[in-house]
Formats: sequence, structure tokens, C-alpha cells
Amino acid sequence: MPSAAALKKIRPIQLIAVIFFTVSGGPYGLEPLLSYAGDHGALLILLFTPLLWDVPAIFTVMELNSMMPVTGGYYKWVKYALGTRWGFYEGWWTWLYTFVDLAIYPVLFVQYASFFFPGLLQYQVPVCLLIIWASAGLNILGIVPVGKVSLFLSAAVLAPVIVLVVLAIYQHSGSLAVPAPSLKGISFPSFGMALYTVMWNCLGWDNITTYAEEVEKPVRSYKVSMITAFVLVMVVYFFITWVAQQSGINHDTLTNDGFPALGVLIGGQWLGIAVAAGGMASTLGIYAAVLLSVSRVPQVMSEDNLLPAGLNRLHRRFKTPYISIIICSLVVSLMILWTFADLLIIDVTVYGAGLSLEYISLIKLRIKEPHKIRPFRVPLDVTGLCLVLLLPFIVYIVALGGAFSSTPEALKAAVFAIGALLSAEIAWRIILISRPHLKRDKL
Repeated sequence: MPSAAALKKIRPIQLIAVIFFTVSGGPYGLEPLLSYAGDHGALLILLFTPLLWDVPAIFTVMELNSMMPVTGGYYKWVKYALGTRWGFYEGWWTWLYTFVDLAIYPVLFVQYASFFFPGLLQYQVPVCLLIIWASAGLNILGIVPVGKVSLFLSAAVLAPVIVLVVLAIYQHSGSLAVPAPSLKGISFPSFGMALYTVMWNCLGWDNITTYAEEVEKPVRSYKVSMITAFVLVMVVYFFITWVAQQSGINHDTLTNDGFPALGVLIGGQWLGIAVAAGGMASTLGIYAAVLLSVSRVPQVMSEDNLLPAGLNRLHRRFKTPYISIIICSLVVSLMILWTFADLLIIDVTVYGAGLSLEYISLIKLRIKEPHKIRPFRVPLDVTGLCLVLLLPFIVYIVALGGAFSSTPEALKAAVFAIGALLSAEIAWRIILISRPHLKRDKL
């Protein structure tokens, strides 16, 4: 492993762009929210879910990352706080959920590209594979090229969204209003799927820490960049949802045809084309940013002898974990046939379990090492932390319950996600057989 000084490091402005794509990438993927929650429930769920789901995660990540700004991020935190076994669970779960997460974006790219070329849907698999392996090549070049590309793509994503919002406000300047917030009439399964939709569009704050040693002045850079990215994401989500409500677009049309249909309704074909192009840029940026984060996890797990040794091999010229990147890309190539709704349920369910271990680690380190230096510290005592961290857990359970009571397809996806979580114990048992010295640290 090269020293931190030997690595090319990303700057804060590029980090903001990478974080933006890791946790959001713009409003694309938020379209089903109105179908699930209706005009009166959409903004209410959109505003409160991030406060209960994201804010605790952001502050947890900021404190733990300030204590240990190391390659591997959350995996290293959980391993240090809870032991090797739970560290392995954290890395394994995150690896699995990221495979699912990554599989979503090439499919979305084809959907937005079909706005220009309807016949492209017939070639979905080869186009998806092209995106997967082009992104693998970019990541092998290193974090700085990924950061530069992310900065360019973020402008391509935000520009048409800003034009759409401004044009809609101008057109409806005399009749702007926010629908009265209410959850009345929303069934429990629909409420659960609305939560899943918002949760999925706001997850991944811990993923951005796996390359902390490749960031200039990581403690300060992460603090500024995470807050900036969160505000940017929420402003974009609020205004695009509000504009969709004001436009009167049919909710099913928005779900099926996406935000390009909203662009056509607001500004005509030219704006629909611009929004579709923004959706394509969004999926490319998200894929590259998420692959950047996940490829560092098997690298450090391999260094800890929890995964095969070859995974920590670095590229001779670019000093990137190219074997890990290639293996991640191979697995994602096999998962692109799932439906969007199923992938969303699996993604959030497995991610939430890993995030819970990070919350437990934060609390344990507060109790075990209260005087350890923390450049950033959540301004709560242990009791306050426990109470606040119950909030995302409650949101998680409600969303999972909604999925289980939803359609048979959603139920199958939720059961598959539970099976994926249980696979960590099977993998751990296999590791113990081959590495018996780990038994003394398995708890």
C-alpha cells in the first residue's frame, strides 16, 4: 500500500461533486414518489425522511471519520469498535448492497437514452456492459480523474434541472402553492415504498469515506463537502417534486416516462431532451462515484486476510486497486436483469443493516474511548445519541414492513435481501475454517 503522501489527492470542490453523485446524482430515480405518496404526502415524506434517516448518518460519519480518516472507512471503524467478525459483516454487507446499487444505474441510463433512441431498449444488456467497463477503466486511472469527470457531469445534471424549475416558476408565478401536507389516504404498503424511494435517493454518506487518505485535509474537507452536498441534494429534490406537483402531470406518466416527460410538459421537446441528457449524465456519474467507494473495501479486507490476497493488488502505475475494481464490475455485469423496484428494496434493506453497525460503533467508542481525539464531535451525550439513532432505525423498520406487505414481487425482493444479510454468517464460518486464528476475535 503506498503512503498517503504518495497518492494523488482530490480537492474539496471535486469531493463535493463525488459526494453529490455517491448519495444522489440529481433527482433521477425520485419519479415514483408522487405515485406512492400523492400530492399531499410527497413533500412531507421528502422533507422529514432525510431528517430522520440522513442527518443521523451524516453526523455519525463525520465523527467516526474525524477519528479514523483511513482507507476502508466504515469497515475499519466497525472492525476497530466491534471486532473482526462484525467488521467482516460490515464489509460483506456493503459489498453486496453496492453490487445491487450499481446494477441500477446502467439500466436507468438506457431508459433515459431511449428518449432519443427508442430502439435502444432492445440493446439494453450490451449498452449496460459498455457503461460498466468504461467506468471500470476510469476508476483504474484513479480518484483524481473520477473527481474531474464528476465535476463536469454534475454541471450536466444540474443545468437542465435548474432551467426546468425556473421556467416552471415563471409559468405558474400567479398560482404557486404548496399542497397541504397530509398522509391521509396513503396505504401502509404505499407509504413503505415512498420511504424506500426517498431513502434510496439519499443513501451512501458512509461510502464517501473509504478513500479518506486520498482527500486533501480530510477532516475539514469532509465536513464542508458533506454539508454542502446535503443542502444541494435537498434543494434539488424539493423543487423538482414541487414543480411536478404544480405542473399537474399524471403520476403514472411521471413514474413510467421519468422527468424528461415533465421537461416536455414544461418547456417542450427541447427541454425534455436536455433533462434526458441530464439523466444520462447522472447515471454515469453515480456509477463511477459508487464504484470508487466500494472498490476500496475489498482491498483493505484483503489486507486483513478476510478476502483473497489478490484483491489488494494495486496498479503499478496508477496505484489503484484494479483487481477489486475488475471483480466488482464482473459481479455487477451479472445483476443488470433485476427490475428497478426490486433492486431498490434489496439495496436499502442491506444498506440499512450495515449502517446500524456504524451507529453501534459510534456509541461503543463514546463509552469505551470517551477521551479519544475527535476533531468533530456530535454535540450529544451517549443517552442523546441512543435516542437520536433510534429514529433511522424506526424509519428502516417501517419501510421494510411496507415492502413485506406490498406486492408479491416486492415481498420476494425483501426476502432475498434478508437472505443476503444472512449470507455474511455463512461466509464468516468459511473464513474461520481456513483461518482458525481469527476465532479468538470472532465476537
